[in-house]
Amino acid sequence: MSQVADLQRPPVPPWTAPGVADQRSRRRLWLALAAGVAVLVLAGAGALFVFRPAALFGTTAAATPPPVVPPAPPPSPVLAAAPGDAAVPSAQAVAAALKGLLIDQRLGGHVAVQVTDAATGQPLFGQNAGDPETPASTMKLATAVAALAVRGPAYQLRTRAVAGPNPGEVVLVGGGDPTLSVNGAGSYPDAARLDDLAGQVKKALGGVAPTRVLVDSSLFTGPAIGPNWEPNVVDGNGYEARITPLMLDGGRTNPKQLDNPSPRTQTPDTAAGQAFAKLLGLAPSAVAAGRAPAADSASAPPSGPAGPAPGTQLGVVTSPPLVRILEEMMRTSDNTIAELIARQVALARSQPASFAGAGTAVLAQLTDLGLPTAGVRISDGSGLSLDDRVTAQLLTGILTLAIRTDKPALHGLFTGLPVAGYSGTLADRYRGPAANPADGLLRAKTGTLTGINGLAGYVVDTKGRLLVFAVLADKVPNNVLAAEAALDRIGTALAQLT
Repeated sequence: MSQVADLQRPPVPPWTAPGVADQRSRRRLWLALAAGVAVLVLAGAGALFVFRPAALFGTTAAATPPPVVPPAPPPSPVLAAAPGDAAVPSAQAVAAALKGLLIDQRLGGHVAVQVTDAATGQPLFGQNAGDPETPASTMKLATAVAALAVRGPAYQLRTRAVAGPNPGEVVLVGGGDPTLSVNGAGSYPDAARLDDLAGQVKKALGGVAPTRVLVDSSLFTGPAIGPNWEPNVVDGNGYEARITPLMLDGGRTNPKQLDNPSPRTQTPDTAAGQAFAKLLGLAPSAVAAGRAPAADSASAPPSGPAGPAPGTQLGVVTSPPLVRILEEMMRTSDNTIAELIARQVALARSQPASFAGAGTAVLAQLTDLGLPTAGVRISDGSGLSLDDRVTAQLLTGILTLAIRTDKPALHGLFTGLPVAGYSGTLADRYRGPAANPADGLLRAKTGTLTGINGLAGYVVDTKGRLLVFAVLADKVPNNVLAAEAALDRIGTALAQLT
């Protein structure tokens, strides 16, 4: 079976039985609340300060488990506070810990690895670290850091409505917001809402009845499907939407079906226009493609008997801050978010908002950040393209840069990563009947394509030292779960360094 970037996780393991699963849900709730607390990384001092869940909630009495189900072990701290004076592990110790793991046949015949001390940037281990490899969804690290650098964490995406060329016509202008929803029951939290926008439009039109909705998707150019994507990722297969600047709920046909595969509409912009038309009391047949006319205050008054002048803004709704959208992208490895955000990098750097323009812009931004980009090729923002190439050196460079105290705008990359055994694409990894030393102490971006597996992130060793690591394997036998297990052994070994 063909695999795509960060597939739907397998069923919950048998040791998470009813009752235990409920406690796991509480653990993830603790994580979600803890993630809302500011995380301070003092890279220069070598210290990582975070919060234990108990510090937020205090001690609570455990619920009595069903008689036939053994109680779950108490949750371990989630990235517990690291001492500032923890010693850096020796290069020899790192090499010894990884030696046998990197020849695991489940990872295939070519594995690229880089391990770096987070505080100093000192390389501790490298193997094929400069080899360009297909990154799968670890590409999202590049997209995230470029977007945070060029737009800033507080940036918001706008969806606008303007007056059309004829009385009663409303132009819905896509601004590249993948999280836009019809109402408050969409796929993403705190999303901008079309029902809010429709209310603004009705008020702005006054007594003029809406007659038609024109959908303006001109912000993006080029193909809607990425270069060299596997053929089973878009539309009904549901790992990715066609890329347009106007869509609802990431293009999903069912906003409540969040886990992939989640079928997507073939015409995300038209579907959004039809939903908007319905809110304005119009039929789907009243929707057509169009362009927003330029506002010309010299030729017409702002409003008159026929309604507002063409091009007059009738309403606007804004997305959550960029950092929140990127956290969702990283946590669930959302491919559609990644592609729309990559186009924001293109727009900010005066490139066409296309796959090619986004690739050029992201690569240029990485270079401007001083990151090693030799041999790197970026063909999309999500990592679905088999044409993408990155190096383990680049990934560890991104991760190290993102926690520097002089780069506060980039810290959202750290807070958005899945945590081993707790959240996102790592929720059911690093878990088993026995405790795993990396559980709660490793956060990383996963990546999966056919024959390709990757993992890149942060881990705290037994002394409390924060390490950065990246592992890319591009010749993996076709057994995704076995490859993930082999990758997880590497993360566990780093967590056990003494």
